[in-house]
Amino acid sequence: MATTLIQSDLPGLHLRHRGKVRDVFDLPADRVHDEAAGLGPLLLIVATDRLSAFDVVLPDPIPGKGEMLCQISNFWFDKTAHILPNHLTGLDVAAVLPEGADIALYAKRAVVTRKLKPVPVEAIARGYLIGSGWKDYQRTGRISGIALPDGLRQAERLPEPIFTPSTKAAVGDHDENIDFDAMVRSAGAELAEQVRDATLRIYRYAAAYAAERGILLADTKFEFGTDANGRLYVMDEMLTPDSSRYWPADEYRVGISPPSYDKQFVRDYLETLDWNKTAPGPPLPAEVIERTRAKYAEALQRLAGLAVD
Repeated sequence: MATTLIQSDLPGLHLRHRGKVRDVFDLPADRVHDEAAGLGPLLLIVATDRLSAFDVVLPDPIPGKGEMLCQISNFWFDKTAHILPNHLTGLDVAAVLPEGADIALYAKRAVVTRKLKPVPVEAIARGYLIGSGWKDYQRTGRISGIALPDGLRQAERLPEPIFTPSTKAAVGDHDENIDFDAMVRSAGAELAEQVRDATLRIYRYAAAYAAERGILLADTKFEFGTDANGRLYVMDEMLTPDSSRYWPADEYRVGISPPSYDKQFVRDYLETLDWNKTAPGPPLPAEVIERTRAKYAEALQRLAGLAVD
């Protein structure tokens, strides 16, 4: 059975960061085995069942969501390792948990990873005109400084995928699209070009794979980091419904925002409320929670071929 976890509690491990969904812990050297030698500092990353909408973490979890997100990420990390290395070490989660921790609770939702230096931007690939990109296009005819043809409609496929970086906002703030020159100023020219190339290569590969399974990958967001030698890795989560916009191909129509494999049920419900989209968030009805959970489970099954317990 899937587990439910709102917040990690791992006494003895230093909590480095608690994000909207993931809790990140430092792993002391005495918790890793000889096979970790040469990997450098390590982290334990736990995907909880927290759900955020409009940049607010909601009070109700989606049971099993963290397990599903972790499994989808792990699937894609393995599938794209020939394009770019990733932060996974392959070390057993159970071996690094503190004594007394519930191994079953963390087994499918946690990973042991390299500790990398984050690239200070969100790396976004877009193959379709939707979301903030659609809003920017309507206003300026461009996305992140990239000029697009006139007359494109909402959700229309772009002539070719584009790289549109954005700032990394703190919890509660909003990311902001930037152009490539701004990314160069932030990260340096060589690293910016490496990230752009990797983002587009991975997007094209994943989009083709998903299309064979009746799913369109409209856009996706990656995070990258470098090790002590400057080598680039993809990290955090990868090609999940939280970081990507997946559409069922048979429901895709140009001119509308197609249904997606993510928390759209939650967003749609929240839009019906008299809520100012600031914390605290409102509770969710059981039906909205279950329909959202079912969407994540469907994505896991169709993309990775894995069924939810």
